[in-house]
Amino acid sequence: MKISRQAAALWAKKRSEDGQQEWLPLIAHLVDTQNVINYLFYHWLSPGQRELLQGTLTEEETQRLVKFIGFIHDGGKATAAFQAKESYNGDASLDEYLSARLAHSGFIDFESLQLASAKESPHALAGEAILEKFGVPASIGAIIGGHHGKPASKKPANQIKVYTANFYQSDNLPEIQAPWKQVQKELFDYGLASSGYQSVTEIPDVTQPQAVVLEGLLIMADWLASSEYLDQDQSIPTPLFPLIPLDQSWEDIRPVHRYQQAMLAWDTDGEWEPQRIDLTDPKREPYRKRWDFQPRPVQQAMTKAIGATTDPGIVIVEAPMGVGKTEIALLAAEQLAFITGRDGLFMGLPTQATTNAMFDRVDKWLTFLAKSQGENFQIRLMHGKSQFNQKYQALPNAANIYDEDKSGEVVVNSWFSGKKSILTKFTVGTIDNLLLMGLKQKHLFLRHLGFSGKVVVIDEVHAYDAYMNQYLDKAIEWLGAYHVPIIILSATLPKDRRQQLLLAYLKGKYGMTYRRQLDAPKDWKNTETYPLLSLLDGTKIKQVTSFPGQSDQQPTVLHIKRLDVENDALITHVLHKLANGGVAGIIVNTVKRAQALAALVPADIDLMILHSAFLATDRIAQETKLQAAIGKHGKRPHKLIVIGTQVLEQSLDIDFDVLYTDVAPMDLILQRAGRLHRHQIDRPKTLQVAHVFVMGIEGLSTYESGSEKVYGKYLLMKTDHFLPDKITLPTDISPLVQEVYDSKTDEDIPDIAAAKAKFNKDLDLEVEKAGVFQIADPKLRPGKTIHDWLGRDLGNVDQNEQKAGAAVRDIQETVEVILVQHTGDGNFLLDGRPLSKVKPKEIAQQIIRIPAAVTPPYEIDQVIKKLETLTGRYFLDWQNSVWLKGALALPLDENDAVNFAG
Repeated sequence: MKISRQAAALWAKKRSEDGQQEWLPLIAHLVDTQNVINYLFYHWLSPGQRELLQGTLTEEETQRLVKFIGFIHDGGKATAAFQAKESYNGDASLDEYLSARLAHSGFIDFESLQLASAKESPHALAGEAILEKFGVPASIGAIIGGHHGKPASKKPANQIKVYTANFYQSDNLPEIQAPWKQVQKELFDYGLASSGYQSVTEIPDVTQPQAVVLEGLLIMADWLASSEYLDQDQSIPTPLFPLIPLDQSWEDIRPVHRYQQAMLAWDTDGEWEPQRIDLTDPKREPYRKRWDFQPRPVQQAMTKAIGATTDPGIVIVEAPMGVGKTEIALLAAEQLAFITGRDGLFMGLPTQATTNAMFDRVDKWLTFLAKSQGENFQIRLMHGKSQFNQKYQALPNAANIYDEDKSGEVVVNSWFSGKKSILTKFTVGTIDNLLLMGLKQKHLFLRHLGFSGKVVVIDEVHAYDAYMNQYLDKAIEWLGAYHVPIIILSATLPKDRRQQLLLAYLKGKYGMTYRRQLDAPKDWKNTETYPLLSLLDGTKIKQVTSFPGQSDQQPTVLHIKRLDVENDALITHVLHKLANGGVAGIIVNTVKRAQALAALVPADIDLMILHSAFLATDRIAQETKLQAAIGKHGKRPHKLIVIGTQVLEQSLDIDFDVLYTDVAPMDLILQRAGRLHRHQIDRPKTLQVAHVFVMGIEGLSTYESGSEKVYGKYLLMKTDHFLPDKITLPTDISPLVQEVYDSKTDEDIPDIAAAKAKFNKDLDLEVEKAGVFQIADPKLRPGKTIHDWLGRDLGNVDQNEQKAGAAVRDIQETVEVILVQHTGDGNFLLDGRPLSKVKPKEIAQQIIRIPAAVTPPYEIDQVIKKLETLTGRYFLDWQNSVWLKGALALPLDENDAVNFAG
């Protein structure tokens, strides 16, 4: 198709760097983005995502819409306001050259243009206004208006009328306005024709979930088409869509060749093609093939039931600790990906420690898939300290593997970093990454795009509090709207919470009529059978309660004793228990208490301690050491005391001979007990009976202050009342959890009224607080736009991972610092090595979070300023390091101490 001289003169990008002036014609960027988004639609989106975008359209009609959005996204740059913008570094000669080009092409008097309100018509909003004028449906126009991460609050109905000169250079002179009107119409018509439309009336309306995914796809395509090079840090970077010299024009660009070369360089990863799991052929038994063990009856029955679904939604696996829920989930991910057309996985966990432990397991599973398909699959570890995970850092780069022509590898792809991380097909991360689906944030569309193509696994779902559950339920609603299959794992799930999770998904998938459509067995809400599989198949809830052969497995009997002693007496008690050797676990509810107990352990006793107040390097080393010592295949020491906080109760496959735990809600005590006698191994004679000592119950309805502060009195009183002297696992798990969490049992507890009232008041407050910055429920009717979807947001929260994480966990924002020692002899790491002899990457790992008590919210900005001053004074060269740029140092004296912020 022919482009006029005027349209070809419009610029999309311009740059002046190192004396070199370059530009990119607007038409080139529009065609690049159209080509890229079309490629992504066919070769990057999963079949399930394409099906979602189609809705009631044909694939051809959907492709037309995708191509049109890709092309027209920057139509707002064909305006006087945008074309008059100065270059970022103020290169007047570059600006004058391009202005003169426009003037010579027929834009009258453009070189002398002065606009009073140019900033009132940013190009995304201007593009939406132009589309509205041409009759494009508002649900599509809003996507163009929001393609820089945040849609407008409403339709830009009066933009062109109020700010006419921003669009046409003049408010009222037809001869000056004419060229602008002509190029805007020309580009619009080009977009229609190149996308396969005969008329604007053929452009369809879309639903809100479809619009969110389309917006995410457009942002991804725009960013990719705006990436000049693939690996900018390399000495010879690979070109993608570079700018061109000023003396070249649109006629010098070969758009098809340019796009093909770019995609060939960028798309180096294989596409996962999930296969049907065959449960009938003993030679192809899936558990044996992947993990080399014969499945338990629970695993077999659950895998069979999941594979029999036709329209799977949410799957909830409730089963004992150590029964192999992770393997059930990974196999289910393959089954559900095959049935629903997904091509990736997100595995979400409560903490960085549990995420690191799970990453190894997912990596091994993914390696099996990669080898069996002969493809390279990309993975991303998503938490704030992923750069310190040695296994993750050792994975090969996708581009290098491609160069070496290797296949069957698990790789990392550097393009998928920052906000693009969630677009990686296989991701293992902290649960925050999923909860953030519900938080109003700029570029939230990318997160929704990433999740809409995956199977989502949520481990340890019981570990999230009322506030986090509000964000989790919102995320589940949206995943339901995208028909994303979800697998939820828990050993200790209250039945009310199970019901909420299932109904949240139904609501998201079917809208407000979901209760009328529900087809469920009688009394499904009150099922206490254990193990239990609950799953949604379309609008039908199915529950699997029978597991033939399960009763043959030997139950574990736990002997429970309350222990109210001072810290020194507690350590004496532990040492007595370990007189003949063994491994004791002590799980407490606060870091301060863990540190106090650790200080009392005699120096000649092996001790390991794990909590959040470690340097990042030390914490990772401790986690690795712990797994190596008392993990499934660990080399167990003769005698060991392990002291830790809640991190020890979640997902870590470790085994204690005897357990001491601070009082906590029943489900968490049972989780902690799941680390006791977990494996079939030889134990010291005196520890062959499993004992749990529950600490911190100081009297009638009186509990250790730290425990009460963390969990509240109401759940501790109920746990204290229902906690028996003997627990048989797994039989007693569900009944005990249901007794504590069922409000009907409150009447059994004397004097609980005040604690219950406070619990309910706090719960209502958490729900109210969580709603402030939350996106609305998905709107499923065509024509509902994404206007105001991100209305009131958290300001710059999208720029700050820690701030966003604090928002969805309802925790106070804190500051992370790098601890170094600054003395008269120089600067050192805390292990004594001079900083000058340590690589920046290793220095960056000496990071620790300052306790919230030191940095109250009203002082956090001053604290950061003080730290910036200290860092600038002693470590100015850090700004030149990719690892240390922006890091904050906290220099300690020769005694490893500092007086800071009081």
